[in-house]
Amino acid sequence: MKDIYNYFLLIRPLNVLVSGLAMIISAAILDSLDQELLVILVVLVVMAYTAGANSINDVLDLEIDKVNRPLRPIPSKNIKKNKALIFSFLLFSGGSVLSLQLPSSAYFISIVISMPLIVIYSTHLKSKPLIGNIAVSFIIGLSFIFCGTVFGNVHPMWTPCLLAFSLTLIREITKDIADLEGDKIAKHNTYPIEYGIKSAIKLISFLSCVVCLVALAPYINNTYNDWYLTILLIGVEIPLIIVVVFLTRNQTISSAVLSSKILKFSTIMGLLAIYIGSL
Repeated sequence: MKDIYNYFLLIRPLNVLVSGLAMIISAAILDSLDQELLVILVVLVVMAYTAGANSINDVLDLEIDKVNRPLRPIPSKNIKKNKALIFSFLLFSGGSVLSLQLPSSAYFISIVISMPLIVIYSTHLKSKPLIGNIAVSFIIGLSFIFCGTVFGNVHPMWTPCLLAFSLTLIREITKDIADLEGDKIAKHNTYPIEYGIKSAIKLISFLSCVVCLVALAPYINNTYNDWYLTILLIGVEIPLIIVVVFLTRNQTISSAVLSSKILKFSTIMGLLAIYIGSL
């Protein structure tokens, strides 16, 4: 049981569940929840890839996690690196097999684009300032296009895709501040290390302002109703403002850790805003 629990922790279950929930809401936006089998397949593929990505990330981030997260399964020696790597391979393989049951354009996105990009990000791009942040944000955004291709309706997914990309980019830069000490030891040249915490917070503030303004456009254009604006303000824009103010006043690693947690659910709230706003 202890081994099962440690593997459960390895995949970061909350992140995996959030990725699955995002696909369910996306299917609702596409008015496709009645296609139960396709919904289940989409959710399982995205959750498997998310779990695989989290696992391989922990394998490659061992030295960083010894400093930043020593109680994680691998640095705490509850799971060996090679076993975690095999587990990640199995998750990616399972997700890929499931995606073969989907339309060709969908499994092309998952197998030919997403999975290789996850590996390239984890092994080469993660330590490149901003490039790594953009890469992982692109992967998250692409999952919504993947969902759209499955149900044969990509157009409504562009707004969720762009919102998820933007919010993930902000959160990834925030996480880089939180992981600063471990990244220094592992010689990962992230944006806060290369340009400093103050510069990173300025970039977060700028991106947050852009998101807050651009996200209003669908409401102004009468694409979505008043509920979109209400949920957007409560679930996305106010949290972004809180994060910017908090980071500006407290330019510390601990404040970045808290800010990252605040941002975690903003994407889900943004998706809910789009879904309810389109009813």
